[in-house]
Parts: sequence; structure tokens; C-alpha cells
Amino acid sequence: MSTAGAGHNYLEHGKGLMSWLTTLDHKRIGLMYGIFIAFFFLLGGIAALLIRLELFGVGELFTGAEYNKLMTYHGAIMVFMVIVPGIPAILGNFFLPLHIGAKDVAFPRLNLLSWYVFMAGSIMAVCTLLLGGVDTGWTFYTPYSIGTSGGVILMVLAVFILGMSSILTGLNFIATVHKLRAPGMTMNRIPLFVWSIYSTAILQVLATPVLGITVLLLAMEKVFGIGFFDPALGGDPILFQHFFWFYSHPAVYIMILPAMGIISELITTYSRKTIFGYTAIAYSSLAIAGVSFFVWGHHMFVSGQSAIAGILFSLITMLVGVPTAIKLFNWLFTMYKGSVQLQSPMLYAIGFMFLFTIGGVTGIMLAVIGLDVHFHDTYFVVAHFHYVMVGGTLMAIAGGMLHWWPKMFSEYWARISYLFIFIGFNVTFFPQFILGSMGMPRRYHTYLPEYESLNQISTVGSWLIGTGFLVLLGVFIHSLMYGKKASENPWHSKTLEWQTTSPPFHENFEETPVVTAGPYEYR
Repeated sequence: MSTAGAGHNYLEHGKGLMSWLTTLDHKRIGLMYGIFIAFFFLLGGIAALLIRLELFGVGELFTGAEYNKLMTYHGAIMVFMVIVPGIPAILGNFFLPLHIGAKDVAFPRLNLLSWYVFMAGSIMAVCTLLLGGVDTGWTFYTPYSIGTSGGVILMVLAVFILGMSSILTGLNFIATVHKLRAPGMTMNRIPLFVWSIYSTAILQVLATPVLGITVLLLAMEKVFGIGFFDPALGGDPILFQHFFWFYSHPAVYIMILPAMGIISELITTYSRKTIFGYTAIAYSSLAIAGVSFFVWGHHMFVSGQSAIAGILFSLITMLVGVPTAIKLFNWLFTMYKGSVQLQSPMLYAIGFMFLFTIGGVTGIMLAVIGLDVHFHDTYFVVAHFHYVMVGGTLMAIAGGMLHWWPKMFSEYWARISYLFIFIGFNVTFFPQFILGSMGMPRRYHTYLPEYESLNQISTVGSWLIGTGFLVLLGVFIHSLMYGKKASENPWHSKTLEWQTTSPPFHENFEETPVVTAGPYEYR
């Protein structure tokens, strides 16, 4: 396939603010998502640092109400405006068409609409601060969320709108994968990153409407007094938990499946070796997506559900570990006897494998009813969740950004950022496993003196994480301002996005590529 040509790259194809706000180019839309998701990540990160600052000592830096608001905004921003949309909206938008040899996504105008819908929902969520803030926690549990004042209605409507953006993106990606693959690219030849985005899109389309209905019912109950969840109105608050977690556990995999796709790309590229068990990794993504719809009840072991339901949810939750372990062992076998190159993206991939394994093992522990009853609503759960979500998704995003960054960057400082983030993460969250096993409850803004030393260690770790992300931000800014232009394929990768110019043409390829082999034919 020829990659030379005189066509404009996507950055030069129309200039000025309006050319960006009206663009139909999937790469520009991905960049616009990236800019604002990075901004929301900054807001959510500041809230996290303030939470850890409060927990540094036994005394009160913030009141209980202020702490609850910090906790709510940290969780809501990170989940609904950063981690859930992050990889699909940024890297999926930018690279999915490139990976399959397409000129764009199937519905470019729908793609732009999804960005506007995302921005509308995000702005509404931030505007709740003007109405006194929200203090319900990011789960909006009833009946408290029905009775509390503040901007709860606006916040849940914002989540409803953000969910619409997720659905539109998912529909677009499913159609793109099925209809726009290059000649010769069968489903068994698409990159594993595409498989992960495809599986995620299925979850977005099938699970997100349940969240939309749930928060809409919550808003209707709060405004019109209709009894859905409030016992005083004849409703059932446990019903809210069923609805919310039916979406929110698949949402965990909306966050983590794309990260696993990135790790598959990094492991094979920097091991210089054909991925081990391509088919198993590809179909394990679909298996994880399917099983995730049947495990929501493990969040409700202490809610009064029957013993039989608890046993079934426990067993099915453990079953999720099978396709997840398939991915992990296949990555390890790919590295085995490979020519492993410890570039910074590979360091982040290895960090992902280590941290996600801890998150997965502790997840199996929480699937055991007897253990979960003890650990429920303690810092053990907080640590587990962050090992999966932050240690998994954000490590993968950092590795993927470094891998696909179109300019050369400072490899030395990229490795320094990895050390700060990896060490800081473990210093922050591993002590929380111990705190949880000691019985320290989560969501409390103060605690007993015997928990202080471990909380102080955890807070110092959060400072290391913040420093690491600041260093990483500096790496990207320096590369944009002073970095030399990268070669078209600096990593000698085999997938299609590296077989065109850097940056790519406006329509990605000068000629439609013809695929004759799999994406990882190294040796």
C-alpha cells in the first residue's frame, strides 16, 4: 500500500475554531474528546487529592457535608466523564477507523453529535455546583438521594445525557466494525484493540439504557412524588440498587475492556512477537461482556437477597475470572521468549498486568459471601475498585497515549512518570486493603486514631501519583512544542494505523489498503 502523497493531513484540513466545531473527521472529534476529558480528569484528580488531604489526620479539615460533596464529585466525574468515555471516545474514535482501513466511522455526523451531547451532560454536571452541590455519592443511592437538597435532579439528568452520548458512540462503532473493514480484513484479522472496542460498544448499547431509565425514574420521583424507590411513597429502595448495578457492573467492563485491548497491542508490539492465542483473547472480550450482565447481585450480598441468589451471583462473579485470566496468561506467553523492549509504553503495560491482577484477585475474594460481608463498605472495597479502575484503565490510557503519540517524546521522563505513578499507586491503595480488613468504613471524613498512620501513608502516595501525572503531562507538552517529527512507524508495528503517514491523511489512507495477513505477523 502506498503511503506517499500530497494530500493534507487531518490537522491541516480546515483551520479555525469553526472548522473544529463542525468537523466530521473522527480524528479531530477524538482530540476534542481528549481535551475535555483531560480537563475533567484534572477536576476529579484535585477532588481526590483533597479527599486524601482530609484523611491525612484524625482531625477535620472539611465538614462532613463538604467531604461528601468532594467524594461525590470525585466519583461522578471520574466514572461518568473520564473513565467510562475515556478510551472509546478518545483512542477508539481516533484509531478504530485507522485500524480497520476505513476513511471514517460509519456515521460521522452522529459521531459529532455524540461529542456535543457529552459536552452538554458534562456542563450540566459541573453546573450543579451552583445549586449547592451534590452529596449523595456517585451511586445516588435512595432514599437519601430523594430527600437531600442541592442539584441532585440536574446531576442525574446530566448522567442521563452522558449515557445518551455513550449509546450513540457504541452504535457508531458497531456499525463501523461490521460495515467499513478494508478488503481482506475478516473479523479474525482485526486488531485486538478493535475487538475490545467492539465488545465495549455492545455493552454501551445494551446496558446504558438501564442507567438512563433508573436516573430518570429517580428524577421523576423527586419532582412528582411518584413512588418508585421511596418506602414512604410505596417504593422499594432495593429496586434502585438492582437497576443501578445491572448497569454499573457492565460499566466496569466498559472501562476495562478497552484498556485490555490497548495492553494486547502493547504486549505484542514491544515483545516483537505474534500475539499468543489471538482467537482466545478476541472471544474472551465477548465472554467478559456477556457474563458481566449476570453479576450485579454481588454488590448486594448484605441487602437482604435470598441465600440462593447470593450463591448464584457469587459463582457467576468468580466465572468472570476465567476469560480475564485467559488474557493475562496469553500476554505472559507472548512475552515469553520474545524480544521484550522496555520502552515506556511497555512499562505501563507491565504495570497494568501487575495492578490489575491484584484487583482481580481481590475481586474474587469479594465474590465470596463470607468475606464480602466483612469487607462490605470498608476501604478494602475502595482499594479493590481503584486497583481495577485506576491501576487498570489509567495505566492503559497512559501506555496507549505514549504508544500512539504522533510526535517523539522524552523517553527518560516518560519512564520517570511511570515510576511515580506505579509506586505512588501502590503506596496509596495497598494500605487501604489493610485498613479495610481492620474495619475502617469508607465514605467517612474522620476515623479512629488507630487508622491514622496507614491513612498518612496512603495520602503521601496520592501526592506521588499526582506528581507522576504532572510529569506525564509535561512529556506530552514538551513533545508538542519541541519534539522532533516521528517516523511513520517508529515501533515497527504491523497494524494498519502505522502504515499511513504521521499525522494521517484527512481520510486516513491515500489508497484503500488491502489486507492479506493478520495484524501481528512478527515471527
